[in-house]
Amino acid sequence: MKTIKHHMPLVSVNWLNANKDASNLIVLDATINKIIDSDSKRILKARFFDIKKKFSDVSAPFPSTLPSKEQFQTEAQNLGINSDSCIVVYDDKGVYSSARVWWLFKVFGYNNVAVLDGGLPEWVFNGFSINNYKPETYSKGNIEVGFNSELMTNFEGVNQFSNNKKTLIIDARSKQRFKCLVDEPRVGLRRGTIPNSKNLPFTDLFEGNTFKSISKMSKIFSNLDLENKTLIFSCGSGITACVVALAATLCNYNNLIVYDGSWTEYGSLTD
Repeated sequence: MKTIKHHMPLVSVNWLNANKDASNLIVLDATINKIIDSDSKRILKARFFDIKKKFSDVSAPFPSTLPSKEQFQTEAQNLGINSDSCIVVYDDKGVYSSARVWWLFKVFGYNNVAVLDGGLPEWVFNGFSINNYKPETYSKGNIEVGFNSELMTNFEGVNQFSNNKKTLIIDARSKQRFKCLVDEPRVGLRRGTIPNSKNLPFTDLFEGNTFKSISKMSKIFSNLDLENKTLIFSCGSGITACVVALAATLCNYNNLIVYDGSWTEYGSLTD
C-alpha cells in the first residue's frame, strides 16, 4: 500500500477521499466536548483527539492550556500515532478546533499533519460516507516529539509583544467581543482587548465551510499592515487563534506565535 506525506497544512475532502487507503494515514476527530457513543458519526474510522481532557493541562487555571511534551507524546502514542503517520484532522464545525490540533503538532515538532478544509460538514456535503464510532484500541505508536517553545507565548510574553512596534497581536474574536459590545461567553470574564491589538474575526476567512481563496485571504491580511512583523494570534482561549494562524501560514506569512491563554488569561490577570 502507498504511503503519503503532506506538502501543505490544508487538504480538501476530495484529497482525503482519494488517499483514504494510504497505509500511514491517520484521521483525527478534534471536535471539542464530543460525546463518543455508538450514535456518534465519524470520517474514515477517525480517532477521537480529546483536546480538553487528554491534550490540555487540566490542572491549569485556564481552558485548553498547552500540555507538557511528555503528556502530548504519551497521548499521541496511545492513539497509535507513529513517526511516519500522515495525519488529517477535522472537527464538526468546519475549521475550528482542528486548527488547534494542527498547531499543537507544530509546537511539538511534528509537521506531517494537515487540517481538513471544511471538516465534517464539507465531507458530508460532498456525499462521502461516514460511519459510527465503536470501542477500539490501538497499537501503541512510536511517535517521539520535541518542543518548539517559540511558537507559543504566555501572559508575560504577550505584554512585551503588545509594546513592540515590530510585532502585531491579531485577535480572532468577533467584532462585538473585540469592541466590548457583548459579554464574554465565559462566565465572570470581563470584557476587554489586549493593548495595541487588531481584530480579524476568524469567521471572516471562510466562504461556506471552507477557507476563502489565498488571494482573498491575502487581501484581508494586507489591510492589517503585517509586513516584516512578528504576528501574535489571540482569541478567547487559544482555539480560534490557531485558525487565523493557519490562514496566515497558507498566505506565506512567517514568524507566527499563538498566545496560549488568550483573552481568558489576559482578562483574568488584568483589571
